[in-house]
Amino acid sequence: MGNSFDHVQDRPDNIEVILNGLDRYNPETTTVFQDYVNHQCENRTYDCYANLALLKLYQFNPHLTRDETTTNILVKALTVFPTPDFSLCLSLLPPYSLIANPSSSRGTSDLSEAVQKLTVLNTLLSQADYASFWATLDSDDLYADLVADVSGFEELMRVRIAINVSQAVREIQRSVLESWLNLRGKEFERFVGEICQWVVDGQTVKVPLNKENEAKGTVVRENVKFDQFSRLVRRAYEQPA
Repeated sequence: MGNSFDHVQDRPDNIEVILNGLDRYNPETTTVFQDYVNHQCENRTYDCYANLALLKLYQFNPHLTRDETTTNILVKALTVFPTPDFSLCLSLLPPYSLIANPSSSRGTSDLSEAVQKLTVLNTLLSQADYASFWATLDSDDLYADLVADVSGFEELMRVRIAINVSQAVREIQRSVLESWLNLRGKEFERFVGEICQWVVDGQTVKVPLNKENEAKGTVVRENVKFDQFSRLVRRAYEQPA
């Protein structure tokens, strides 16, 4: 996730060739991209550039659209918040899928409902309302169905939440972090200690110093030369010709 937007280190060679050539607009490559989405879901990899290319193909060829693949792409985009990937994916979806409760076919309604529910999750994540994110995720069996294909979804989300926490604080109350990670007891201590490498000190969790959460004083110096200032003042008093 530290690479540039259009480059992914573990992208398969055949996908790289397609993305860098005219075949990215060839409808016949749709199945190749769909298989690649399945690969990302199963192997906890992520390639936004390829997924956007598939959504663009769906846009040009609506009859090839697979709702399940579309929702999987959206779920994968959630796992890399707070990047704009989810919004980028939404921008390529057909208008009917963005409308709540459309009065059309059952298939359309299913996709629309999935998009609406995943958008709710994305909004909560963007607001850093992590406790509500987990509560919402557990509130409807449809959410379980939507994220079922994405291997390790909950752990991926906890890692992303932990990354955001580590960029903002040096220490945090254990109870608050438990609600944000949706973990308690030994599971919480294992995740915080082994995966995050943080220290649980009683009811406080301490986050090691890093370049993001280190408090630094900043001095801003304006380098304006005297002659520049004098010209500015002079122009202010000049009468228009």
